[in-house]
Amino acid sequence: MTTIAVIDYDMGNLHSACKGLEFAGATTLVTDVVADIEKADGVVLPGVGAFDPAMQLLRSRELFDPIRRIAQSGKPFLGSCVGMQVLFEGSEEGAEAGLGIFPGTIRRFQPEPGITIPHMGWNQLTLDQPAQPLWKNIEPETWVYFVHSYYAAPTDVTLNAATITHGTQTVSAAVAKDNLMAVQFHPEKSSTAGLQILSNFVSYVRERQLVVA
Repeated sequence: MTTIAVIDYDMGNLHSACKGLEFAGATTLVTDVVADIEKADGVVLPGVGAFDPAMQLLRSRELFDPIRRIAQSGKPFLGSCVGMQVLFEGSEEGAEAGLGIFPGTIRRFQPEPGITIPHMGWNQLTLDQPAQPLWKNIEPETWVYFVHSYYAAPTDVTLNAATITHGTQTVSAAVAKDNLMAVQFHPEKSSTAGLQILSNFVSYVRERQLVVA
């Protein structure tokens, strides 16, 4: 059995995230209990909303240090949307410090003629890390669904697992390094491709279980 802890901090579409993971055959556990998160085979940090409230809620539930520790322990870890953004050091959206797991800052799209902010709707991925486990059976230029005004700008651009172009701006759509993966788009709203990406994460968790065993 593969158990994935979905971190509950009142900032995520937990039901939709769980449905996608369960469709891939995982057992999900929605929790803010550190011991439960530590025991799970993999961890998902979802998020909908703004950076500062997300960080304030993580701190109020005493999850700041445990998430950092668990993410750096080698356990498979997937962040999505704001759950991706809080993995960085900070954001132009607010004043709170992020988790600092990835070096870099969350920046706002710059206004320009012909683009909308927030960037909302379908866009095509450029796969910067084609061998990334999340992209198994994902074709180049696959369409996925976004709702965001801010994007991750990693200090080390090799962290970019995928990028998108909005107007003239090419920005990060996903980052990954070792066991840590995060996407700006919403897999649970991205139709067949989103389900495949969640299934790929579950498969990665299972492979890690076999290695540990």
